[in-house]
Amino acid sequence: MGRTGLKVTSLCLGTMTFANQADQKTSFAIMDAAHAAGINFIDTADVYPLGADKSQSGATEEIVGAWLQGRRHDVVLATKCFGAMGSGDNDRGLSRRHIMDAVEGSLRRLGTDYIDLYQAHQFDPTTPIEETVRAFDDLVRQGKVRYVGVSNWRAWQVAQGLGIAERRDYARIDSVQPRYNLLFRMIEDELAPLCQSEGVGMITYNPLAGGVLTGRYKPGQTVEKGTRFGLERAGEMYQERYWREPAFAAVERYRSWCAERGRDMTATAVKWVTQQPGVTSAIIGASRADQLAASLAAVTAKPLAPDELAELDALWFSLPRRREDR
Repeated sequence: MGRTGLKVTSLCLGTMTFANQADQKTSFAIMDAAHAAGINFIDTADVYPLGADKSQSGATEEIVGAWLQGRRHDVVLATKCFGAMGSGDNDRGLSRRHIMDAVEGSLRRLGTDYIDLYQAHQFDPTTPIEETVRAFDDLVRQGKVRYVGVSNWRAWQVAQGLGIAERRDYARIDSVQPRYNLLFRMIEDELAPLCQSEGVGMITYNPLAGGVLTGRYKPGQTVEKGTRFGLERAGEMYQERYWREPAFAAVERYRSWCAERGRDMTATAVKWVTQQPGVTSAIIGASRADQLAASLAAVTAKPLAPDELAELDALWFSLPRRREDR
């Protein structure tokens, strides 16, 4: 992972469906399937499950923690803090106070005494970056956290955090977790070059663009309840990202491209992400165990040739740029 000595698999199991779209039994089956396939990397967050009522925050970590018993040493465990875990003003964000409270809650729910990778889930403009980086450094020195990462930070924010860590001899930011797929490649402008230059690992999410790159959804189709796009409190965000005519048009071109070459849409989309320079791991997820197979197939899928990669560039270049995509 980045310039560290930590070894993680090229696919990481994301868990935000657990305790909402997937009950505990189903979640265990998903983790069993990923583990059997050789995945050693699991990513979660204290506010998961996605789209659930705030009263359910932490339920995903509890399920992961229950499954981990007897397997902890085999797994590289990542979780995140930032989101609201209570109604108080200090129950969210990246202040020292909240980070210290949040890590104790995650350790308890996960049933472990250490977290391999602890990440800031969002950027907190109300807290100085130095306060956040110092708090993470203390957790590393205490042995509760082994590596530090951030998610959804912009390049300048990561650069500032790296600079503070270097000047103060704090634990550095060793990974970033950005959104990245065939239909969204904004990180290539600044974040990806920064990470490659500074040896920061990239653990990317949404490799299937919320599922549209699987070919499941077609132009004119209505949003289905229970899917990523139909979730309460989260569906609108995914619709804004991908449920748009230009995106559907790009997916139809992608569907034809894959059919002409005998390639599976899901495996190819995930393979594309894992082949990109600087990518450490792509986060895949599911609401049923059988859904994992297509994503797992990316590991053994034939690598995309340079001419194929160049042809797939057209999907992104053809999409209109929007301010909210930055």
